[in-house]
Amino acid sequence: MAARHASELELMRFDDDFDGSIRLDEPMSRHTTYRIGGPVRAFAEVNSIAALGSLLKVCADENLSWFISGKGSNLLVSDDGYDGVVISLAGEFRSWRFDDALQHVVVGAGTMLSRLVQEVFHHGYSGMEFAVGTPGTVGGALVQNAGTRKDWIGSRVVSVTTYNAQKGLKRYAASDLSWGYRTSHFPSDEIIVECELKLEKAFSGNIHERMSVLLSKRKESQPLDYPSCGSVFRNPENGSAGELIESVGLKGRSCGGACISEKHANFIVNTGSATANDVLTLINLAREEVRRRYGIELETEVRFLGFKD
Repeated sequence: MAARHASELELMRFDDDFDGSIRLDEPMSRHTTYRIGGPVRAFAEVNSIAALGSLLKVCADENLSWFISGKGSNLLVSDDGYDGVVISLAGEFRSWRFDDALQHVVVGAGTMLSRLVQEVFHHGYSGMEFAVGTPGTVGGALVQNAGTRKDWIGSRVVSVTTYNAQKGLKRYAASDLSWGYRTSHFPSDEIIVECELKLEKAFSGNIHERMSVLLSKRKESQPLDYPSCGSVFRNPENGSAGELIESVGLKGRSCGGACISEKHANFIVNTGSATANDVLTLINLAREEVRRRYGIELETEVRFLGFKD
């Protein structure tokens, strides 16, 4: 029997010039806030633009699909996994620098949003309080325009830098970008690698007080004791997805190890043994019941990976 030749992706794991790491057949349950998800072809961390470019070239050469994942919040991965490469931005993508003259911060897309909130606070700046307690990375926050109806990350953007394997780096000024409620409009073939945000100097005591109030509200209203993806559905205009789901009697409804939270009906939690199919069953049930009762089509905020259409 002829020996099987290793693929470029497999060989890349042992390339000393590759600034990153690659794990084959990696369970995504280790990389999502849901603690759910089957194995992916490869899970790669890249520490630099050069490493990202090299990895994307290998994916193109081997006709492999790829997906950028931050910390796996707002993500539901199929129990069967994903036959592609999941890429996590590490190294230089998790750095930041402050420009005190402009009162701006330039931050890598792989930086945890919670870490950025703390760094901004410790430097005596205001502007990121709305994101306190929000999971995920800065890049993910930009893609989904994380925030509330009053404050959102898009309103803080001075510029965003993206990367495309063929075209390289591209910088978007704030005037080039448009934002919606929990949405952005970046090209699907471009990866956000960095952004610049505007801040304001403020008294640290006032910043801390606002952060404490917002964090207390999150703890009181959200089921933080169980793994989840955060809010499952976007709130419809002038309404609340959680209140709609509760009004059709689904609060506390379970399927396998997944449960529509008793604390907040727009959260589906993993009580310990949930599968992706359990969660998907409850998502579909909530959408169907709200549509049947009110004629409202709930739009999912969670992203899906590895599911067959």
